[in-house]
Amino acid sequence: MTNFWSNLIYNFLIAFGVILGASVLAGMGAIFNNHPPMKTMLNVARSIKIWAVAVALGGTVTSFEAIDQGLWKGEIKSVVKQLAYILVALVGANVGYSLIKLIQRCRDLWID
Repeated sequence: MTNFWSNLIYNFLIAFGVILGASVLAGMGAIFNNHPPMKTMLNVARSIKIWAVAVALGGTVTSFEAIDQGLWKGEIKSVVKQLAYILVALVGANVGYSLIKLIQRCRDLWID
């Protein structure tokens, strides 16, 4: 059971880190290319959410294979675990995106 909780934490933080890291680095690239960094950061964060979930799961095929086997072999516990991993990764990606949006809102307050 400890492994399950550890994997949940890893999935959340990996998805969160993919969004945050990619957005910050894209923002730096936007500065180098003389583009608006916040707009670039938001666009990147929005567009890679599903990829952050795939990265956190270690590739989408393994999770869906486990769900498939669990459904056909009657292993409901395995299906529930995989669905929890997917849900937590989605939450991590959305929290990362929300943090980027919060940074933009704070920037707008500071500028005005």
